[in-house]
Amino acid sequence: MALKLFVLTIGILAIVSSISHAYDPSPLQDFCVAVNDSMAAVFVNGKICKDPKVVNADDFFKSGLNIPGNTSNQVGSAVTAVNVGNLPGLNTLGISLVRIDYAPYGLNPPHTHPRAAEILVVLEGTLYVGFVLSNPGPNMKNKLFTKILKPGDVFVFPIGLIHFQFNIGKTTAVAFAGLSSQNPGVITIANAVFGSDPPINDDVLAKAFQVDKKVINYLQSQFWWDNN
Repeated sequence: MALKLFVLTIGILAIVSSISHAYDPSPLQDFCVAVNDSMAAVFVNGKICKDPKVVNADDFFKSGLNIPGNTSNQVGSAVTAVNVGNLPGLNTLGISLVRIDYAPYGLNPPHTHPRAAEILVVLEGTLYVGFVLSNPGPNMKNKLFTKILKPGDVFVFPIGLIHFQFNIGKTTAVAFAGLSSQNPGVITIANAVFGSDPPINDDVLAKAFQVDKKVINYLQSQFWWDNN
């Protein structure tokens, strides 16, 4: 019952947020259920609409968020996303949802969502969360906002800013988050910087991070886990 209540709460909050200020364009019809356009010759900003005459309830339904994600990985977390890619009825609605599972001391690494703000609620465990502001003026450091969250606590991550969640407890943790885009995207900072294909020139990174190229080469040789 508690799980259902929190999921309903986060869904309502996400919908209210999207209505008031969604990042995605507003729909021009009641719905625009996405079709599988992976083989389409024409690409559009979003998804092509399914013929309304053949739309059914399953286009607006997805099960499985009651199943914990597999946190047996290097970062100790797993993100299970519900977005337009696996729930076509979300197309043009400007919202999506994720479940995040954390092993003891598991981390959802610093990352950004280029197209969405995020509102997160903790169901189980204790999380240390935070986000960093964009670059300030000269000779000033980027400001960090952090909070320790317990079950029932809610925290907001503004659109595009680097943020993270870390399970500081000895037990597992679970959180749900609503995002203000049907396809918010995710850029995990370490993966993007040190695990790109092809790799970023080590001279560039050595200069940017002010370290020896041997450090950069070591970091680029690591396997950077994607928990999404």
